[in-house]
Amino acid sequence: MCTSIAMAGDDFYFGRNMDWNGGFSERVVITPRRYPFDFRKAPPMHSHYAMIGMGMMDCPYPLYAEASNEKGLCMAGLNFPQNAWYSPQPDPVKQNISPFELILWVLGQCATLGEARCLLENTHLLAIPYSAQVGLSPLHWHIADRTGSLVLESTKDGTHIYENPLGVMTNNPPFPFQLQNVCQYMNLTPGTPCNCFSTIGGLEPFGYGLGSVGLPGDFSPASRFVKAAYLAVNSACQGDEDSCLAQFFHVLGSVAMVRGSVLMPDGQCEMTLYTCCVNASRGRYYYTSYQNGGLTGVDLFAEDLDGQKLIEYPMEKKTSVKWQNRRGA
Repeated sequence: MCTSIAMAGDDFYFGRNMDWNGGFSERVVITPRRYPFDFRKAPPMHSHYAMIGMGMMDCPYPLYAEASNEKGLCMAGLNFPQNAWYSPQPDPVKQNISPFELILWVLGQCATLGEARCLLENTHLLAIPYSAQVGLSPLHWHIADRTGSLVLESTKDGTHIYENPLGVMTNNPPFPFQLQNVCQYMNLTPGTPCNCFSTIGGLEPFGYGLGSVGLPGDFSPASRFVKAAYLAVNSACQGDEDSCLAQFFHVLGSVAMVRGSVLMPDGQCEMTLYTCCVNASRGRYYYTSYQNGGLTGVDLFAEDLDGQKLIEYPMEKKTSVKWQNRRGA
């Protein structure tokens, strides 16, 4: 489970809820331009765009869940079980990339969404796990910059690149269903609804918000897609960074999972481990964790981006309270 959104104000913002049953040693990782990427089948990449995102570091290079590069291109992998399929055989014409390498492959060499599309059209996803301990993750990907969003899905019937006009993504079913499903909610409005029920007079709204009656509130992927899309497209943001950050985290907070509200098949609780938002125009990565609702930020451009060493910042998980009436607080 997960939800990602892309929104534009004065700057461009991209982020996601990471929904899972437990942590994965996640941390904010900055990859400088000269940190080498040795791909399993493709040629190595010794020079590339710098990037920042949340990743796992139990391996030689970061396994990003989502990231943004220094040019403002963003990418996130979201769970896509029962549908994701990767080829067991290499393609003799295209570049063969494992799913765990894909974010590095795209963000390392693409500055724009258009460049990413061209690269992905010539990329073949190969079923190579990182290791026996870190197997293949069933994913699809949300790629975005200020100009728009794409969805990449690799299924048994082929690899598909979809335009994403809503800038929102969740999990199953495949993306074409999600867009078609939104048509069921075309009647929703943030304003006061018109009386389409009958010609009977005297029917008046008894409160605000009745235009959104029927907006889904459950945690299923299709419902989260509709709710996040409705809130994102109707977001009244003033455009500055403070306003956009507040709006962004409120939208994702509306579809966040509270521990105990969703159980996985093995009985474990699924919850929103963290919520992140990157100001991709300025390279500023912000996040909250399940235990710590205050914003923590890491600035890509505050680091030496021409270096060769990864820069890591462990996630702030301890609950923090800003007291206003305690001395020394």
